[in-house]
Amino acid sequence: MDTIELLVDLHKNADRQGPGGDEETARAIELAGINRQAPLRIADIGCGTGASTLVLARLLNAEITAVDFLQEFLDRLALRAAKSGLAETINPLRASMEALPFDNEEFDVVWAEGAIYNLGFKRGIEEWKRFLKPGGLLVASEITWLTSDRPAELEAHWQREYPEIDTASGKMALLEQAGYAPIGYFVLPERCWLENYYEPMRRNFEAFLDRNRGTAEASAIVDAERREIELYETYRDYFSYGVYIASKPRRESGGGPVDKA
Repeated sequence: MDTIELLVDLHKNADRQGPGGDEETARAIELAGINRQAPLRIADIGCGTGASTLVLARLLNAEITAVDFLQEFLDRLALRAAKSGLAETINPLRASMEALPFDNEEFDVVWAEGAIYNLGFKRGIEEWKRFLKPGGLLVASEITWLTSDRPAELEAHWQREYPEIDTASGKMALLEQAGYAPIGYFVLPERCWLENYYEPMRRNFEAFLDRNRGTAEASAIVDAERREIELYETYRDYFSYGVYIASKPRRESGGGPVDKA
């Protein structure tokens, strides 16, 4: 197996492929002021196996296009949606973030939990804006510094892994520069990292290594994941995911997905 295939094997049966939680998805819906009765079109970009997709489908009156570039994740999402009785409202779509096949102003909401870093936050918010209707909403979680000063080891790690990491004020400024009106922001709590993501993954390491016969490539992936977990457990006070909510300004007055029922 190559690296991508190994990563798929490690993560495809997990509920989540990154930090998050059902309660936090519901909190973002509430903070955004989304009308739960209004018919909506939502693009859930980088959906993975569908943790956020299923919450959106359950809580909203929405037609959801769930996008990922890995078919194995989409297949898992389809099974979960069918078991939950939500398959009719979810359309899995295999596509790259770099070539999304959407029309201008096609969606009321663009949602991306733990995924926009694959494209880069600045590029993502700029490119996805055209998919939103006037008054439409962007909801995205993004790795965020929680303090102005950080330990050198942690700073060096994230500068290597994702140089776009920044404070919430820096991310809000990018949203404003891209023409959005920021609505809200909150930080994912520790359980979204440990209970919901890292602990299930850690319990799967041995089975993953057994399936892949302890190859050097599989071992390297596990070592990297263990190192990431160690960094979070050591430095959790300094960084987390922030959930950012912003709207695309309307061209004229009128209702939108943020308007209460």
